[in-house]
Amino acid sequence: MSTTRRSSSRLRSSTYRLGPPIVVFLVVLGVWYAISLSLDPDRQFLLPTPNEVIDVGFVNQDNLFQVLEGLLWTLAVSMSGLVIAIVLGMTSAIMMSLAKWIETSFYPYAVIIQTVPILAIVPLVGLWLGFGFTSRVVVCVIISIFPIITNTLFGLQSVPASFHDLFTLHRANRLTRLFKLQFPNALPAIFAGFRISAGLSVIGAIVGEFFFRKGIPGLGRLLDLYRARLLTEQLFTALLFSSLLGILVFWGFGVLGKMAVGKWHETT
Repeated sequence: MSTTRRSSSRLRSSTYRLGPPIVVFLVVLGVWYAISLSLDPDRQFLLPTPNEVIDVGFVNQDNLFQVLEGLLWTLAVSMSGLVIAIVLGMTSAIMMSLAKWIETSFYPYAVIIQTVPILAIVPLVGLWLGFGFTSRVVVCVIISIFPIITNTLFGLQSVPASFHDLFTLHRANRLTRLFKLQFPNALPAIFAGFRISAGLSVIGAIVGEFFFRKGIPGLGRLLDLYRARLLTEQLFTALLFSSLLGILVFWGFGVLGKMAVGKWHETT
């Protein structure tokens, strides 16, 4: 009897969790169909129906292979940039947490990097580093590094004073305090920053591909190519894969965060 109740409870929980997104998806799909079919025949190419997108972008193997190749290239660029951003961002945050003068001196420049429009920086990156893989990675780093710095620094500095007093009582040195107190306390904030930066790194890779055209075309170049040629079915396919990539990367770091933090952290 108890097993039946638990199964029923899990079913209700899954329904409550998955039901609303499914309903919204079906509504969006219905509105998409309605708008597409209401257009004049000579303008329906502007918004193809979902089944046309599937036929041209997914069923056609040549088109699908082209988009998948671009997806893999964009993934390589975004992950390379994200790894570099994590290393640089966490190193910067640790240095800032250890010395107030470092935070005062360098944090304003991190804010400047975040506030300057990326489209104003991209041409300079191209002039200095060329128009290939390296420049795309640099754009990813610039876009995604700030959340890592701010979240890591916030987590390291948010340890309760009573915990610091306890470590002081035991005469813990600075490194012991950092690795055994501040880092465990900062893990939830750190992984929240990773999730934000993971999505931003995908955006950075796609933005960079609009400007830097050397090498294998990624999703950004394909989006621009399909737009220029009015290949809207392929354009929607590339757009869907871009969204899927961002969602999967964001979700993946969420899973890693839960694995690292475990059940000891209580969310509010």
